[in-house]
Amino acid sequence: MSTYLPTIKQLQYLVALHEAGHFGRAADASFVSQSTLSAGIRELESLLGVTLVERSRRVVRFTPLGNQVVAKAHRLLREAEELSELVQAAGQPLSGELRMSVIPTIAPFLLPRILPRLRKERPQLKLFLREETSDHAIESLHHGRADCVLLALPFATGEVAKAKICDDELYVAFPKDDPRDPPAEIPPAMIDEARLMLLEDGHCLKEHALAACNRPELRASATMIGTSLHTLVQMVDNGLGLTMLPKMAIDAGILHETNVVARPLKGPKTSREIALVWRANSPREEEFRMLAEELCAG
Repeated sequence: MSTYLPTIKQLQYLVALHEAGHFGRAADASFVSQSTLSAGIRELESLLGVTLVERSRRVVRFTPLGNQVVAKAHRLLREAEELSELVQAAGQPLSGELRMSVIPTIAPFLLPRILPRLRKERPQLKLFLREETSDHAIESLHHGRADCVLLALPFATGEVAKAKICDDELYVAFPKDDPRDPPAEIPPAMIDEARLMLLEDGHCLKEHALAACNRPELRASATMIGTSLHTLVQMVDNGLGLTMLPKMAIDAGILHETNVVARPLKGPKTSREIALVWRANSPREEEFRMLAEELCAG
């Protein structure tokens, strides 16, 4: 049995390579040279006395044991993160570094209202923001790349704690000259499935919109085409169809200088829940709840 243990840095290099699948990209993500990262992983393999990564000119392939070691490394790195967070949480709350992932259907509409005040009232807080789709954001949370995630529920998050920020109603957006002259509230039955355009897979808003309509045929017929809400609005403005938008995007002016009109969707479950989520049992839970209160106040 070896008297030496892997270092945190070696495990970080291994996890970075597993996620990137390429030595150069893994080195860039780790802010080191490729030779440094490669040497660190070789030292880890030598220390353990096993091969974790099969190398070739074009392919990086992890051995079955290598994949098991990566899974264990994720857990160890999370524990190390939580140790650091425990010490930080004992000091001044909402100070120091905090990494927050935010989904694209929230980030450009909510954060500009909140961040100036947060910077003014919490000058010691260094908030690092990362915009990611819902599935990638939750993956970042559980792998320790993010401390918390601002997203919309319901969504499959795994074992997390949460604090609700607000409810965000869904609207139907269509061209001003729509010949059907939709009513003040639009029932799901009135939505033309052949004209509905939604965000591509990976965005939880697509699932929220389909669930709110409760029409199975929409899932098969809707065009999953948009990479962003701004793109969808431009397509509607060009007469290509209609789409679904959250109220926060409308309040933020996404329809400004367009010929697009939006009216609320009528139904029992026509809103999404905006929430801040973090890993269950995190020592920084009190901080995250404070941050959620700050976001609510915005």
